[in-house]
Amino acid sequence: MAIMSGSKLTSGPTFAAANAFLSFVNASPTPYHAVSTASQLLDKAGFKRVDEGSDWEQHLQEGARIYYTRNQSSLLAFTVPKGFEQGAGVSIVATHTDSPNLRVRPISKRSKVGYMQVGVETYGGGIWHSWFDRDLGLAGRIVVASSGVSSSSDDNKTVGSAKYNSRLIRIDRPLLRIPTLAIHLERGVNDAFKFNNETEFIPILGQMAGQLNSRAFTKDNDSDKDKKVAGPSAIQDNHHPALLALLAEEMSVAPEEIMDFELMLYDLQPSQLGGINNEFIFSPRMDNLVSTFCAVEALIESVSENSVSELEGNVNCIALFNHEEVGSVSTSGAQSSLVPNFISRLSPTPASHASSISKSFLISADMGHAVHPNYTSKHEENHRPQMNGGVVIKTNASQRYASDAWGSFIVRKLIERRGGRVQEFEVRNDMCVPLALHT
Repeated sequence: MAIMSGSKLTSGPTFAAANAFLSFVNASPTPYHAVSTASQLLDKAGFKRVDEGSDWEQHLQEGARIYYTRNQSSLLAFTVPKGFEQGAGVSIVATHTDSPNLRVRPISKRSKVGYMQVGVETYGGGIWHSWFDRDLGLAGRIVVASSGVSSSSDDNKTVGSAKYNSRLIRIDRPLLRIPTLAIHLERGVNDAFKFNNETEFIPILGQMAGQLNSRAFTKDNDSDKDKKVAGPSAIQDNHHPALLALLAEEMSVAPEEIMDFELMLYDLQPSQLGGINNEFIFSPRMDNLVSTFCAVEALIESVSENSVSELEGNVNCIALFNHEEVGSVSTSGAQSSLVPNFISRLSPTPASHASSISKSFLISADMGHAVHPNYTSKHEENHRPQMNGGVVIKTNASQRYASDAWGSFIVRKLIERRGGRVQEFEVRNDMCVPLALHT
């Protein structure tokens, strides 16, 4: 991602904004952390957190700043304008919080020739060869037994008389690695690096404790002959005890108090400025934490003391969805009830709901592909977005992107008011367009 051109970037508003994004993305290795980080920014800006299922309509007075989360991985925040009434339109910026990564399997315990391995599943459309030979940390959320009550029902549940809490975890050290095979054992690797995602893409956690400073293993031992049978709600037999012990230590709980988890691997290399003039941001997860960060910052700025709403009369809203990388069809994805329920509650009658829809506008903000100097033929000749060339509007006649003349015109006018520039993007006819959230 390019952020400027010309002299070296060391100060000024662009430098401050770039560093603010770096802080955001470095704090957000998973969708759960991204939503948590966004929530902290909204809290600091005076937004009121509510439970989605609560009677939050009672707070719909002029100037109200409200947000809620769903499943800890999606977020909806909005402001109530002056003169709000049922039937008002909603101006929405939609982004997504997820990125391609590797996710720990429900039964991850694997071992082979003396190594402890962790079974993972690929998530989204990743460039998987880039995950080899990297220092990988582990992050996500863990469900634990709880004696207290969280302030939000989104991360706190009661099952019978027992209470459980979903807590975020981040192990920020080189815990896992997927090593490539030595070139001496695969001389043709530089001709074509191919690997099997199932059998040759398994992270190594460590060595089996009993094999340290001992004889080498010569047999695979993926199964445990003396495995004890546990209850159906227990997961202790599904993962290496050493991994569960580490998770428990990080969470300050006993291993048996870990009920379940959703954990993801991430690259420990921090995001940073790069290039001879600091004109680039070198970072993972820019698709789509750049847009997510910008949406949060824009909504906060819109209610700052020195800002005037440009869409007076409309409710300003941001929707940060999960699972865009796999089709958006989950309960926290873009095709969920998150936005429809929100609009229905703002305008509950059929007439007011129809009026609200007719006045509303949504921008799906995601990343675009700047032309690559080594692969210029991958872009359509007249639709090659340039670094620092301005905001990109994506169009597709087959409606893989939903941009139309009216929507594109309105976006151009908004950008023009800010003194910005606009670029157009369409794919080549001999290339397919991924079905995504873009609008």
